[in-house]
Amino acid sequence: MLDFKLMKGCPRAAFFCFKPALGLLLCSCAALVSAQHNPALPDANLTPGAIDPSVTPQNLHDTVCVKGYTARVRPEKEMTNRLKRAQMRQYRYADANPQHYEEDHLIPLNIGGSPTDPKNLWPQPRSGEWGADQKNDLEFVAYKLVCKGELPLAEAQRRIAHNWIEAYQAWVPANQYLLPRGRRAPE
Repeated sequence: MLDFKLMKGCPRAAFFCFKPALGLLLCSCAALVSAQHNPALPDANLTPGAIDPSVTPQNLHDTVCVKGYTARVRPEKEMTNRLKRAQMRQYRYADANPQHYEEDHLIPLNIGGSPTDPKNLWPQPRSGEWGADQKNDLEFVAYKLVCKGELPLAEAQRRIAHNWIEAYQAWVPANQYLLPRGRRAPE
């Protein structure tokens, strides 16, 4: 430790002794802030995503691409509401109001996400820059691209599970025309 009483010269010069350490500290803090978890993304340890093994690239047009598929496989509300409350505790959300969250499938049902595996479900915030509406737009666009054969099923599942915001940024703006008219960005 430096004893400033024994240092000769300008006492303000001591600042320059600490300048490199201050720079290192600021860089460390910046790295920590940038590495923090985005609250719009699920915690990968709790919700890594899970697929339905019965949906394959070979049977897309007999499963997910058939009208009414998701309604047939969607779990009961009682199950998802119970799971949402439990997962909200696991996620330690400060806002404890369940109405502010949508129990969402990370890998969407319409591209072969597991309907009931808790590893594929998480309490997604409804509001915010990356809320449920944006995720729903991604799900719709990914579904359309997969069923049209323009996006491989496994790639869609993998990229959404890894970071659905990055998948949104890659696919939705370029494919706005696939969204229902009320969801398209103004031209």
